[in-house]
Amino acid sequence: MSIGVKIFAGRASKDLAGRIANSYGIPLGDVKVLDFSDGEFQPSYEETVRGQDVFIVQSTMPPSDNLFELLLLIDAAKRASARKIIAVIPYFGLARQDRKDKPRVAIGAKLVANMLMAAGVDRVITMDLHAEQIQGFFEVPVDHLYASTIFYKELHELNKTGNLIMAAPDAGGAKRANSYAKVLNIGLALCHKNRKKANEISEMTVIGDVAGKDVILVDDMCDTAGTLTTAADLFMEKGAKSVRAFCTHAILSGPAYERIENSKITELIVTDTIPLNRHSDKIRVLPVDDLFADVIKSLVTNKSISDLFVIS
Repeated sequence: MSIGVKIFAGRASKDLAGRIANSYGIPLGDVKVLDFSDGEFQPSYEETVRGQDVFIVQSTMPPSDNLFELLLLIDAAKRASARKIIAVIPYFGLARQDRKDKPRVAIGAKLVANMLMAAGVDRVITMDLHAEQIQGFFEVPVDHLYASTIFYKELHELNKTGNLIMAAPDAGGAKRANSYAKVLNIGLALCHKNRKKANEISEMTVIGDVAGKDVILVDDMCDTAGTLTTAADLFMEKGAKSVRAFCTHAILSGPAYERIENSKITELIVTDTIPLNRHSDKIRVLPVDDLFADVIKSLVTNKSISDLFVIS
């Protein structure tokens, strides 16, 4: 099965890529990066990729060097005569820029898609895009995986108490939370927030009765944790028994760790699409390597991947 397949990693996702390769059953490919004193860098493959299906694992969270390193790796594989080049992007950065929400701004997600295709990518595998329509920005196949595949196992255990209620921290997450609520056959609550500017909430209100309930907040990403912690504290003020949060991508920038530690969140469950910057007793990480490895196996053997994940 491993004949003709090689898995490589960018520096941002080397640990995850190593575990994906191990789960697949092959060693992680050898990539070296030459750093110049002015900040320029040059990645190179230290083994042949001619005629191979090359899978490049790299999340594209900030800094932008992570995205550019992925583009350089794609270009290098193309120029080294790889048969197919598949970008495995567990966290797809700039996905929040999926539309013009005000005049004179870029559509960053579309620009990233254009750059990946220009570099020579043949396929993209990613997880929990901030906006699912980003798949349509590509003229190559996109396999969009869902962290719900992993989260549902945890949620079914928690649901044995019969006291859960699903919640979204904002209106944008209502569809996602409603999908979870339907599968688990539980109630739904929402938070409505108003922002004056990015990463700053001016006000938030709760829609739904959470009194005496174990609230499960679900979102695709946690950046500064302002929305999440404000929502959790508000639910507790409204009489919730506990609040747990499930977020796919742990960006956790700025004051995120301090906010989580000081909030009333019982536990934050995330995946390892982005490596944590530091440890927190309130944060638990669920691995995604087996899921990505299974998807790669199915693609290589031309099998359907729809049975490998639960859509939410």
